[in-house]
Amino acid sequence: MRRPNWVPEGTDLDKPNAARVYDYYLGGSHNFEVDREMARKAIAMWPELPQIMRSNRAFLRRAVTFLAEQGITRFLDIGSGIPTFGALHDIARAIRPESKVVYVDRDPVAVAHSRLLLEDDPDSDVVQADLRDVADLMARPEVTQLLAAGEPVAVLLVAVVHFVSDDEDPWKLIGTIRDALPPGSALVLSHASLEGRPDQAEDHQKLYRMTPTPLTMRTHEQITAMFSGFELVEPGVVYLPQWRPDQPGTVGEHPERMTGVAGVGIRP
Repeated sequence: MRRPNWVPEGTDLDKPNAARVYDYYLGGSHNFEVDREMARKAIAMWPELPQIMRSNRAFLRRAVTFLAEQGITRFLDIGSGIPTFGALHDIARAIRPESKVVYVDRDPVAVAHSRLLLEDDPDSDVVQADLRDVADLMARPEVTQLLAAGEPVAVLLVAVVHFVSDDEDPWKLIGTIRDALPPGSALVLSHASLEGRPDQAEDHQKLYRMTPTPLTMRTHEQITAMFSGFELVEPGVVYLPQWRPDQPGTVGEHPERMTGVAGVGIRP
C-alpha cells in the first residue's frame, strides 16, 4: 500500500487502529481498508455504533461552540484521537481565531498521525500521555504552558473516561485536573451510560472486553459525580442529543438509544 502524505513513516498499514476506525465512523477520510473492515465487524454486532459516535462528536461541536462563544480560547482535549473530521481547533477558531489547543492521547499511532497533520499549526500541540497517570499528564510542558496564563481552560474528556476502571478511580483523576484549573475553566464530559440501553449494556461491555480498551459503563449518578467542584451548565447531565441541540427536532424520540450522557461544568 502506498503511504499517504498524512501517514507517519513506519506506520503499520496492515493493522487496524482505533483512532482511524473512529474517523471512519465519523465519515472522515483518514482511515484504511483494514480499519473499515474492523468497523464493519463492530457494526454487525452493534448496528447503531456509527450513529452513536456521530452523536458524541456533535455534542463536542456544540460544547466547544458554546464555550468559545463564552470567551474561552484555551482547550485541553484528553483522549483526542486524530484531530481530523470536525476537529476541535477548527470549531473553536471559527469563533475565536486565537484559540490554542493541546491534544492528548496515549495511543502512539494517533499521536504520530496528529503531529504530522498539525506540524504547521503553531497554536496546536500534541502530547502522548495517559489520563490514568494524571500527574505526568498535567506536568507536561505543553499543558503547563496552556495553564500558565491563568486564563480559563476548557478540558475535554469526551468518550474517554469509560475506558478508566473503577479501580483506577476516575473521580479522583478528574479532581486532580479540576484543582489545577483557573476559575472560569470548564469540563466537557461524555460517558457511556448504563441507563440508556440496559438491554444491551452487557453486550456492549463484552464487545469492548475483546479489545485492548475495555469499557466500564456507569450510572447517571456516577457520571454526574464526576462534575464535583463544577457548576453544571443547563440542561445538566443528559443524553447526548439532549445537550443544547441546534434545533429541538434534532433530538429524536429516543435520545437514550445513543447510550451515552454528557454535560458541561464551569469551575467557580
